[in-house]
Amino acid sequence: MIKYDIADEYGYHENYAYLKKVIKRTLKHEKVKNCLFTIIFVDEKKIQEINKTYRHVDSITDVISFALEDNSKIKFDKFRILGDIYICIPRMQKQAIDYKHSEKRELAFLTVHGLLHLLGYDHMNKDEEEVMFALQELILNEENITR
Repeated sequence: MIKYDIADEYGYHENYAYLKKVIKRTLKHEKVKNCLFTIIFVDEKKIQEINKTYRHVDSITDVISFALEDNSKIKFDKFRILGDIYICIPRMQKQAIDYKHSEKRELAFLTVHGLLHLLGYDHMNKDEEEVMFALQELILNEENITR
């Protein structure tokens, strides 16, 4: 069973049904069948506050993931509680314009990116970045969400 929730206290939620397919495809690639996580849409003020508090970076960012499995003291049996993904919708909208592609593509990218972080992927060095970014592109291309 895959269970996730999209929290949207700022009223950004529109028709994001396509995210369900992107999420399902990502989890299928990683062979994850039983999990729980949350996606939270926030504004620039909130993401900056989160970034400053938890990463000690006082700036606005597009996505931040908090992976519960990073904590080795938390053990799960048969069901994974992955964590939370915070996505800044105004930043997503700006990046879609800057990168000259749709908001659908940018939000799908940020969702996959955040979910892969919850699943243990990172991009702290060139090798990790190549693996993670190639997988993101593969998943988005398989869903026909292209630039």
